[in-house]
Amino acid sequence: MPCYLYHLPTTAALSFVDLCGSNHSYVRHLAQTTQLRANLRGALKQAKHSDGEKDYLSLVKILDEYIPELRAVMICISQGKIHPEKQPQFSWRVTLSTNVLSTSPRPSYPSFQVEYAYSLLTYAFTLSNFARAIVFSLGDFENDHTISQSDRESKDAQLKHATTHLTRASSVLSYVSETILPEWEYGAKQSGSLSIKKPPDLSREVIAALSKLALADAQSLAIRKHLSKPTFESNFAPGPPLPKSHPAPGLLAKLHIECASLYSSARILAKTPTSSELSSEVSPDLRHYLSDEAALHTALGKKWIAIDAGEKGGVNRAGDAVGFMSWARKDLQELKDGGKSGSMAGIAAGDKEKKERALRKERVARELEITGIWHKHYKKVNDTLHFQPLPAQSDMQSRMPTGILAISPSQYIPPLPSFGPGSLEHACQQAEFISLDSSPNQNDLKPDPGRQSYAGAGDYF
Repeated sequence: MPCYLYHLPTTAALSFVDLCGSNHSYVRHLAQTTQLRANLRGALKQAKHSDGEKDYLSLVKILDEYIPELRAVMICISQGKIHPEKQPQFSWRVTLSTNVLSTSPRPSYPSFQVEYAYSLLTYAFTLSNFARAIVFSLGDFENDHTISQSDRESKDAQLKHATTHLTRASSVLSYVSETILPEWEYGAKQSGSLSIKKPPDLSREVIAALSKLALADAQSLAIRKHLSKPTFESNFAPGPPLPKSHPAPGLLAKLHIECASLYSSARILAKTPTSSELSSEVSPDLRHYLSDEAALHTALGKKWIAIDAGEKGGVNRAGDAVGFMSWARKDLQELKDGGKSGSMAGIAAGDKEKKERALRKERVARELEITGIWHKHYKKVNDTLHFQPLPAQSDMQSRMPTGILAISPSQYIPPLPSFGPGSLEHACQQAEFISLDSSPNQNDLKPDPGRQSYAGAGDYF
């Protein structure tokens, strides 16, 4: 099943009133910010200790309320509206390292940028997990012979919602990697605290990798949505011929190849060495997820190149159909036998990793079965009718197309601060002040007796 499942971090308690004092006009807002952060902390602790279904939607709503409050505090401090009375210490649990969550360190950082970065990371992780929960609830609906058209279209719409959540998660992660973390590093360099060691959670390269991962997961769901109707129509007889509603095989090949490229790029970034004392690398299950998804989508790209050759290429491409399908079948068989995660055989896996492996194995087995049907058909046609030579693997590799995106990456725009400079409240106050300041003096409204020029001038009715 696509969509990576994140462990959500936890954080220590903190009071913004204690941190920033009460000698200013924003005390009420700071109390509200403290309450929202306490709500966030409580929801994260509950999610960590809950074994059943987690309420990701409520957590998203809490973060939607807290992040504008946090931005307001940061802007007020940067513009001198609030002066912290003591050094802040924001403590968050590391979740992306090789450590098991229960023993992961929870370092403290004297920076609002770290608090902002972790809040946004938690937001992105929660959106991704929420998308995964939606997909999990849908089940394998395309292969349900009894599903009605309205139910299938409703589930397609939910797939689209999940895709939107993942696209947003990708934009948030990109913003953290490209804006927030560089700002923090610059500030740390200016203050002479650049020597602070970072976990993978605060590595620009790792977070950029997660942005690509979320985008690849979104692309995978978009492909699934494109295929839901033709998959349903070919339930009773998978394989040739393609139903009329089927998207172009060449297009599907390019979509899968782009998925594979995103996962591969993410894996390379995630493996970039860091100077962290807390962890030398990201967790193995994340790296193996990226490896296996890249391999799976590469194989599926080859499968659709084969189908494009077999269904659209005519006699001259009959050998390509068999060659690319044989290659795809070989790759899927390797994945089914262990794939990139085979190296984890000696590692004691937790429940999360075991479930992920079981889901992936089931998914690969289904794809392998369908690929076998297509391979048998194309081989029989070529062996009995066309007699075209099979291309060498090096030749096929050189003819692999460039991938394309099925979705449009979005740019994350931070929400307006909930109070202080830049907020709607502040803008309204400024507008009201300007309006009052520019109002005419009441004395100016009295008529000038010397300028009366009409009957009744100076009288009010």
